Amino acid sequence: MEKRLEPSRKKIGLALGSGAARGLAHIGVLAALEQAGIKIDMVAGTSMGSVIGAVYAGGKTVAEIRAKAAELGEKRFSLFVSRTLPKNGLIHGRKVEDVLRSIIGDKEFKDLDIPFACVASDIHTGQEVVLDYGLVHKAVRASCSIPVMFNVVERGGRYLVDGGLINPVPVSVVKAMGADFIIAVNALPDESKIKLAIKDPNIFTVIMQTLHLASYRGVKLSLVGADAVIEPDVAHISALDLHRSEECYWLGYIATRDAIKGIKAKLAG
Repeated sequence: MEKRLEPSRKKIGLALGSGAARGLAHIGVLAALEQAGIKIDMVAGTSMGSVIGAVYAGGKTVAEIRAKAAELGEKRFSLFVSRTLPKNGLIHGRKVEDVLRSIIGDKEFKDLDIPFACVASDIHTGQEVVLDYGLVHKAVRASCSIPVMFNVVERGGRYLVDGGLINPVPVSVVKAMGADFIIAVNALPDESKIKLAIKDPNIFTVIMQTLHLASYRGVKLSLVGADAVIEPDVAHISALDLHRSEECYWLGYIATRDAIKGIKAKLAG
């Protein structure tokens, strides 16, 4: 009797979008996907999505990432202090890079457990720059370099800032990496759903809201090609609310849990 060949499993790619503190919901997304038995084969991230994606691809467990997010949330103010006069941003960003290095280590992309890439924007040309080689923590630092707030990052003769300006949810990147099925996570809520009462906004809230408005314009285009889209209900979370990591975790977990049935049906189909 001739043996029937089992169909090969689809390679699942995960695109984690920008969103600053709202992007901490990605941790809950990872937890729910793992509990559902959905194995991620490759990850692409933008801004906060690049941070979570890099740490996960580097082998940290969801529990470890969750604990580190809570720890950093308590120390959030220290990330926005600079002892040197920045050249092209309000904050040098060295502390951010030091934190990323302490979590990721000196790993290069080729050393990661899961294939990973992140997105930055060329401040001169406005082009998307996909980073998938060299030291991971330096690439992630470029991907989340919020314009004006942090110094730009020089890499290979190009000056890079936050990837959310060009590709807020990097579906196209994870597709180019070879994914057969793409799960996209968008942590940028529609402006009409944001209910934050900002009275007398300071310079940081103005910068973050400006980045959000610019990035949101590209969300729909960046989601093209995704087989499943998860959108945690984070409209009431401020982009600077890093101390609300646990709340973001559960919002990501709940949104993903509710989407699991549909994702599995599509995968089976």
